[in-house]
Amino acid sequence: MARFSQDALNPGVRKREVFGWAAYDFANSGYTTVVLTAVFSAYFVGGVAGGASWATFVWTLTLAVSSLLVMLTMPALGAYADLRAAKKRLLVLSTLGCVLATAALATVGPGDIVWAVVFIILSNLFFSYGESLIAAFLPELARPHSLGRVSGWGWSFGYFGGMLALGASLGYVLWAQAQGLPAAHFVPVTMLITASLFAAASLVTFALLRERAQPQAPGGAAGGAAASGMGAALAQLGRTWRQARHYQDFTALLACAVAYQAGISVVVALAAIYAEQALGFKQTDTMMLIFLVNIAAAAGAFAWGYVQDRIGHQRAIAVTLVGWIVMTVLAGLATSAALFWGAAVIAGLCMGSSQSAGRALAGALAPEHQRAEFFGLWTFAIRLSAIIGPVTYGLITLLSAGNHRLAIFSTGLFFVLGLVLLRKVNVARGIAAAGA
Repeated sequence: MARFSQDALNPGVRKREVFGWAAYDFANSGYTTVVLTAVFSAYFVGGVAGGASWATFVWTLTLAVSSLLVMLTMPALGAYADLRAAKKRLLVLSTLGCVLATAALATVGPGDIVWAVVFIILSNLFFSYGESLIAAFLPELARPHSLGRVSGWGWSFGYFGGMLALGASLGYVLWAQAQGLPAAHFVPVTMLITASLFAAASLVTFALLRERAQPQAPGGAAGGAAASGMGAALAQLGRTWRQARHYQDFTALLACAVAYQAGISVVVALAAIYAEQALGFKQTDTMMLIFLVNIAAAAGAFAWGYVQDRIGHQRAIAVTLVGWIVMTVLAGLATSAALFWGAAVIAGLCMGSSQSAGRALAGALAPEHQRAEFFGLWTFAIRLSAIIGPVTYGLITLLSAGNHRLAIFSTGLFFVLGLVLLRKVNVARGIAAAGA
């Protein structure tokens, strides 16, 4: 953090507040790392569903339903947050919801498919709300020329939170296995560990992060709408969609994000399943693999944040997409653990970098008075990708009698499409439109 400099921040923003903002990435990363990627995903397929041939497809459908609910509700929630200056208040509520639903996963055992599906849908729904709301604070904190590095600070710090949750969980799993305890015993404990760390670390955010936005009068800036609350929010959201032609580069970025984030969603949701089903990894092997991925992701997000401010967000995203393509080829060809570990390192470096760069570019193209609303649209695109990517993977494994290699090769096409769509984004024009 040697270059954590004050000149990267907007006037009146203190470094401690940026630390509080980044602490939320630290807090919520344990959820994606332990629940969605390293532990519960594989446990759902092998433990809860008993390794059934349809288990991977059901897991991807569960995530798809959760993402669909986010798509239907988050844009309006973002509009409401802008109108009522309620980003922080809603962030507290979404955090509480994710923490409670994650803790509830501790009650799920073999055969409890319905409860597992319900709690995953709820926890992922609230997690996504929080992810979008915290991102909407970024342009309030960072100067336009520093969005990349500040976003990178948050992403890189976040991966350390993921490593803390995963490391604590791995320590308990190793102890439990030494005692001869089954996964049905130690996986629920890892859910409680993850929920507790999320709750504790988020308190730093709530203590340090300020709500700078001011409530907007629905009858004024909202165009004379008589409705209030969510009604006014939905009315404003409708106007935003009708005005989309004025923000053609933001909408082009959304299309690009749907493509490449679909591939990233596959890696997040199915990496552990692929490692265990295609390469025969044990659960502790998979957890150590994901731990390595988080180290690479933290380094990539932090270093790439500075690079993207130099070379531009668009070019930075393009470079990472090339890395993702290389990763999918190596993972699909891997027949030994060594090559797959190499692919995992590339995935880690690209993961933090591409997501940080995407968030920063979205912040640069979002109009100042509609930031939470536009980040709601950004979340809409990310959740759409979280449906398309994993469900495509699940369908391929279902129709190909469990051919996970074919499924991972197909994932590379999402990153190729992302590269093509990225060419349609004109950053300078988009920034000008947002400023106007």
